[in-house]
Amino acid sequence: MPTLSSTDPVLETQVFWERHKKEVFAALVIALLAVAAWGGYRLYSDRRDATAANVLTAAKTAADFQKVIAQYPGTAAGGSAYLFLAEEQRKEKKFNEANATLQSFVDKNPKHQLKGTARMAMAANLESLEKRDEALTVYQRLAADDPQGFIAPIAMISEVHILKEKNQIEEARRVCETILTKYRDSLVASEATRQLRLLKPAAPPEATTSKAPAPAASVPRLLLRPPAPPTAAPPAAAPPVPSLPKKTAGPQKP
Repeated sequence: MPTLSSTDPVLETQVFWERHKKEVFAALVIALLAVAAWGGYRLYSDRRDATAANVLTAAKTAADFQKVIAQYPGTAAGGSAYLFLAEEQRKEKKFNEANATLQSFVDKNPKHQLKGTARMAMAANLESLEKRDEALTVYQRLAADDPQGFIAPIAMISEVHILKEKNQIEEARRVCETILTKYRDSLVASEATRQLRLLKPAAPPEATTSKAPAPAASVPRLLLRPPAPPTAAPPAAAPPVPSLPKKTAGPQKP
């Protein structure tokens, strides 16, 4: 028995609708629920972020910042609270605790825009603990990890001060020259120029040390030549004797 076919698009649409209307309704309901859920999450997230920001604004002490961290994890305010807490710990000279707080911030916010600032603060705390070599390593890694970031020249100028303390003058000069070459428009370019003027190259040994006179040979006293006797003054020249006038011949007597 032949099947009936129709090329009428309206008829075909009606047939499709009758056959698949349940699936279409289900898809529409799922889409609407997804939109509603996303909108609700955004509304909740915005309200939570706003609340966290208000709580952070009112925070004054280390305990207040710890409360923001505990109650509002994952929010921008919760991340910033780590930095404020570390600053309070630094003021109390708790440098190790401050670095632990900053490391937690870096670990939980690996893509935060203030990650480099946190690492700079960690290096500064290491300097306060007189761990200059560790601080220098942190500065060098900061400059190498993000050479195009704004934090790179700041880390490099911080290297210079440590290198000066370690008396590594040539290395400090090289860092200053790199700053003036790659970051001449940065805020620290003027400081690099000033440091470069102060970091004069070491003078060659010939210019800095005067040649000491050769030590006199040690001669036994008995072998020394006796001093020459004083020479007598030459006798004074006798005054010239006046010559007598010559006798002229006169007339002879007879």
